[in-house]
Amino acid sequence: MHYRRLGQSGLKVSEICLGSMTFGRGADQAETTRMVDAALAGGVNFIDTADGYNGGLAEEMLGVALKGRRREVVLATKVFNAMGPGVNDSGTSRAHIMLAVEDSLRRLKTDWLDLYYIHHVDVETQLDEQLRALDDLIRQGKVRYAACSNYEAWRLMEALWLSDSRGWSRFAAYQPQYSLVVRDIEQEIVPVCELKGLGVAVWSPLAGGYLTGKYRSVASPPPGSRAAEGWALPARFFHPAHQAILAELVSVAAGLGRPPAQVALAWVLARPWVSSVVIGARSTAQLDGALGAAGLTLPPPALERLDKASALPWRYPRSMEQAMAARRAEAVGRR
Repeated sequence: MHYRRLGQSGLKVSEICLGSMTFGRGADQAETTRMVDAALAGGVNFIDTADGYNGGLAEEMLGVALKGRRREVVLATKVFNAMGPGVNDSGTSRAHIMLAVEDSLRRLKTDWLDLYYIHHVDVETQLDEQLRALDDLIRQGKVRYAACSNYEAWRLMEALWLSDSRGWSRFAAYQPQYSLVVRDIEQEIVPVCELKGLGVAVWSPLAGGYLTGKYRSVASPPPGSRAAEGWALPARFFHPAHQAILAELVSVAAGLGRPPAQVALAWVLARPWVSSVVIGARSTAQLDGALGAAGLTLPPPALERLDKASALPWRYPRSMEQAMAARRAEAVGRR
């Protein structure tokens, strides 16, 4: 297992992060504890959850599984989703954040969170209200680092500017969807994270299981998969040529003698700006397969094939401006 700095922070996380969305939905307490045991034994020190996962049950089950081992892990959770029927039981108002963090701490049986994400965009709450609440939690010692997920580039930049200009703790990390079939963040989000020094912890690096090689189409998921049960396959985000990308992945993996899932994870981890990939599993056997990607380096020809198959066309204004440096250099050369 390799460990990487989370952006510009001093925190080091394992390149593979154990996700917990299946805890309480697909994995009972016994299997959850076995997965946590296997992850820690495999060198994982980074575990990701959210208050909204299965109505708080995932946090509760993780808290049980981590009993006596809390200091061994970098523990991340999130706030936004509705946790009750009240008008203030969701979102990222100061009122909800302050209550939600206490509930998460109680369910996780811990006194602090290493990483606390704003889970989704809250269009009803000003950014400065959200950021000041997170800064207060850091000053109180209940949260070590703040982070966000699913922000647009402009919103992320605005949040960082607000924190920097007002002396508040800024986001240390960003959690986006990213995989061979969902590469949208490369065009705007990744440049922001690189410029501002944010760590990137990728969710759905296997596209909800699509890139494991078990799927032949999004319309016919394999029996027993999460997609067959109607959840966790984000197909609406997929590249239009996702079936061709999957076929190329299966071919490359066969040539390397590796499972497609491990190759897909290694491709994501080859991006220099990625800090970690969040892996969800329903069983210890599935998790063991994913852990096999730790330390895997793909040969350049394999990377090139996968890059080419999954590339997205640049959108405006990049599509217009990317050639301008060469045109300028050519004009200077004519003199």
